[in-house]
Amino acid sequence: MPEPLHTLLTVKETAEYLRIPLPTVYYLVQRGQLPAIQIGGRWRVKKEALDRDILREEGDSQPSVLVVDDDENLQEMFKLFLKKAGFARVIVGTGREALSALKKQKFDLCFLDLMLPDITGDEIYKEIKKSHNDMPVVIITGYPDSVMLDNILKFGPVTVLKKPLKVEQLAQTLKFMGHKLAEAA
Repeated sequence: MPEPLHTLLTVKETAEYLRIPLPTVYYLVQRGQLPAIQIGGRWRVKKEALDRDILREEGDSQPSVLVVDDDENLQEMFKLFLKKAGFARVIVGTGREALSALKKQKFDLCFLDLMLPDITGDEIYKEIKKSHNDMPVVIITGYPDSVMLDNILKFGPVTVLKKPLKVEQLAQTLKFMGHKLAEAA
């Protein structure tokens, strides 16, 4: 018997597969950040698309970006911009989700907000530098004169983007960091 073209996971199976809390899966599915469809009023997640786009199989040449920011408008801007620029992306709104994503996969770049609802940005930065020291981290903040930023600067120089962000700033930052943007970006 041939294998089905798509393996569909329930939301619960997706939470177990990604090792993230069930409410987070619902949140990501409803925001369109996980490849899901609704069948009979219930969400089903496409496993192949999850592996390809979210978990990023090894050998994939598409650079991946982790965006950590609780501002929904900014998340949407990053989502659209990074997709257009040809980046795999994981966009989360809390420090816990960021740390969980960092345990699951390697990222080529991280955009990190300092003011998060659960863990401060400087604490996340410290964790990133412990386990992923070679990953560039771009700080995005509305508070460039904060103690948190001073704590981060103790680790060395860092790129800081001041909110409110504009798409042009993202494009310039990616070019500056050596990433080739898609022609359309």
